[in-house]
Amino acid sequence: MSQKVNKEIAGKPFSLETGVLAQQANGAVVGTLGETVVLATAVMNKQPREGIDFFPLLVDYEEKLYAVGKIKGSRFIKREGRPTDEAVLSGRLVDRGLRPLFPEGMRNDVQVMLSIFSVDEVNDPDVVGINAASSALMISDIPFAGPLAAVRVGRVNGQLVINPSYEERVTGDLDLVVAGTENHIMMIEAGAKVVSEEVIIDAVTKAQAQIRDLVELQKQLVKLAGRPKAPVTIFRPEAALEKKVSDFCSTPLQEALYLKSKVEREAALAKLKEQMLEKLEKDGVRVSDSDDFKEVKKQAADAFYSLQKKIVRAGILAQDKRIDARPLDQTRPVTAQAGILPRTHGSAIFNRGETQVLTTVTLGSTGDAQILDGMEDFEETKKRYMHHYNMPGFSVGEVAPVRGAGRREIGHGALAERALEPVLPDKEKFPYTMRLVSEVLSSNGSTSMAATCGSSLALMDAGVPIAGQVGGVAMGLVLDVASGKFRVLTDIQGTEDFFGDMDFKVAGPRNGVTAMQMDIKTLGLTVAILEQALVQAKTARMHILQVMDSVLAQPRPELSKHAPRIESFRIDPKKIRDVIGTGGKIINEIIEVTGVKIDIEDDGLVAVTSKDPEGMRKAVEWIQNLVREVAPGEVFDGKVTRIMDFGAFVEVLPGKEGLVHISEIAPYRINRVEDAVQLGDTVKVVCTEIDSMGRINLSMKALGAAPGGVGGPARGGRPRLDDHLYNSGGRGGRGFDRGDRGRHGGRGRGRGR
Repeated sequence: MSQKVNKEIAGKPFSLETGVLAQQANGAVVGTLGETVVLATAVMNKQPREGIDFFPLLVDYEEKLYAVGKIKGSRFIKREGRPTDEAVLSGRLVDRGLRPLFPEGMRNDVQVMLSIFSVDEVNDPDVVGINAASSALMISDIPFAGPLAAVRVGRVNGQLVINPSYEERVTGDLDLVVAGTENHIMMIEAGAKVVSEEVIIDAVTKAQAQIRDLVELQKQLVKLAGRPKAPVTIFRPEAALEKKVSDFCSTPLQEALYLKSKVEREAALAKLKEQMLEKLEKDGVRVSDSDDFKEVKKQAADAFYSLQKKIVRAGILAQDKRIDARPLDQTRPVTAQAGILPRTHGSAIFNRGETQVLTTVTLGSTGDAQILDGMEDFEETKKRYMHHYNMPGFSVGEVAPVRGAGRREIGHGALAERALEPVLPDKEKFPYTMRLVSEVLSSNGSTSMAATCGSSLALMDAGVPIAGQVGGVAMGLVLDVASGKFRVLTDIQGTEDFFGDMDFKVAGPRNGVTAMQMDIKTLGLTVAILEQALVQAKTARMHILQVMDSVLAQPRPELSKHAPRIESFRIDPKKIRDVIGTGGKIINEIIEVTGVKIDIEDDGLVAVTSKDPEGMRKAVEWIQNLVREVAPGEVFDGKVTRIMDFGAFVEVLPGKEGLVHISEIAPYRINRVEDAVQLGDTVKVVCTEIDSMGRINLSMKALGAAPGGVGGPARGGRPRLDDHLYNSGGRGGRGFDRGDRGRHGGRGRGRGR
């Protein structure tokens, strides 16, 4: 039986409905905002998965092109394929909010699937999906400590807007998604066109009020359709085994954990863990209901990890003691280099502690832009700036197969891309396509922010005129929920990320924020904590930017000698066909003759790309001549293309001909056009008139030179007897026959062009 709840959110109708679709799932809810419709389903395996030490949650975000009335652009494959980057990012958005609310130690596989059924081109389905996913989990028998609700906040003309439309997001300067419970923030994702930290806090505060309304709506649905939660096995070490591990390891762990070098620290921890297991096996320790020492090893490993977490957190909360002895608000040592690779168009290495990232820049023509064919691209669009992120196994000292970019790599690349987009030059000023690739060479936390910093330097090294350096830093948190005591950590490294409660990345130039991403692992994050984290992040960012500026404070004045050159200009869009020609005949000829690459946008923007300056000059001149208008008084060296009995047609510009009437060829009378000019001759002409029909009238005579020399006949013959009469009589003298052009130079009745 259908159960439905409704509420108006920021003036838009929002509803959650269950009991109609997908009734074999543990929970299924249809979320609707405007005419955007998302089905969220939640399914859980009845038995836990054996042999794992993590919670196996899978969130799939399934874009359906029929949702926007679109058929896939490929000529050969028409069904949806692998998720687009946009779908991956939306799935991560949902995952990051939901994951902390499942019981710790749960090992049952859970899959949350979001199927996008309808998109109204106004309301984004990602936020609808978060609310629908939480609702599906809430009404199901799957253990879940929700409700979790989410809203998007934009800023248009200085005013904060809840769940802005696509158009408002493009025109505004803030795009912020906040997910949280009734009282706590769980996830933040933001892109901005350089806004202050104060604006961010105001937006989060405004979002919290709407989140509470959405949480209440989900509670109403649970009252109508909720099911009791199923019992699940929670995996945690036995208390007796935990005590044995603690007794053996506590003291040596204090020493091993505070070794400054990650390599030395991990080696010491691995050795201590091995000694602990040998001791347990020697003592014949077993856990209840099992005589197999493998179960002891598994539980002891969990206890060993938990003990490390307890020691690190206690040191931070009680003594402000970090594992590398830094103050809580200090970054690790920062160094950087630019221009390190000889053949790339731009390159930089950024080091922060034991994290090292190499970023390269490749510049291409506008035709190298990525064509997007996703669900939310209601018209085919192109992406001129791309940031790709790779993190191979060697960066953490592990053996790992190369399998292409995973969700994490796509997410980190997108975050760095978002951070730098607001400082990029516009297409009119810099018509290049830019591809950045960040290679993580060594990782000990905050690689995405290192990729952001390295990318900023690499762009400057490539000579891209960005508005300023962009730096980024990852903030951490240790929070004791019971007492409310907390510590915010600046520039967290890997261990502090694993054992802490927050990973909060903040990026931007000196005057504001361009990108943020926050994940929380526990309940208890408040706006006050967030505000302190932003203050510390700003101080750290200023320090990092200072180091970056010491390496390269301004974009290099010239592009790399290996980068192609692009000259761009605009033409009348109505004249694009004049450049392309029938079947591409004209543009292909230009490309073949000059060796350039030509890209023409629908709005008339032309970009000519070449490494040969002369070829570019010829191509640009050719195109401009194809679309330019001839004006009276202009002089041309033209080619005779046709000869008629009344005059000669001369091509003055590519594809543009004008008529030199027989009376305008020479300053003396000629009876036949061929007496003065021949087909293929190059002659100097002046435009005397553009008539009412757009036809070009030309003159050779008006320039004062005869075809064969000033004052003489064209082909070396004697002046005709009536030449003096022609020269003296003018148009008002004797009525010489002017052929089809008529007595006063107009076109006759019998012939045309």
